[in-house]
Amino acid sequence: MQVNNVNLPITVTGRHVSVTEPMREYARKKVENLHLDYPRIIDVKVILDVEKDRQKAEIILHCANHITIEVDTTTGDIYSAIDETISKVARRMRKFKTRLLKTHHRPRAGSIKHIEETVYTEESLHATEHEHIEPLIIHQEHFRMKPLFPDEAIMDLEMSERPFVVFHNAKNHGRLAILFRRKDGEYGMIEPEVNGHAV
Repeated sequence: MQVNNVNLPITVTGRHVSVTEPMREYARKKVENLHLDYPRIIDVKVILDVEKDRQKAEIILHCANHITIEVDTTTGDIYSAIDETISKVARRMRKFKTRLLKTHHRPRAGSIKHIEETVYTEESLHATEHEHIEPLIIHQEHFRMKPLFPDEAIMDLEMSERPFVVFHNAKNHGRLAILFRRKDGEYGMIEPEVNGHAV
């Protein structure tokens, strides 16, 4: 059991702040004390970002079997941000291990988390055809695609809070694929086509 991450490569860097030795040591000890045996951690990056009342701790773990865990927390104190981020990492890792143990069992209907529900007000439902509603991009992020087998993509999806994962299907010559959660608890996969042929 991986009860102590001895000699684990941990890089602590700062954005908008010079990382002090106490901050660096605090982050390193928190990561080293992750008492989990799976997935096996290969290296860790800790990014501390301080801007006035907004203090953020982001932790990126590169693990065995192509697993990447990325978690961040923003609070009013950098040390509490580190604590909360470590707690989130531990929960993600426990979730991954639980998923791994249940790989051979069919998921129960409704046991998979779906896309967050959106509630519209009565006024928005009665908008007239003369009203011009400008669509907005409310969230944007960079998504790093990597070669995965479908079962690895399922595990990667379970480790994140995203409703889908885009990857290069290692089982199909690295072709682009999109894996997503279905409402019945199973998974669906899309492989785009160009002119009737798979890309």
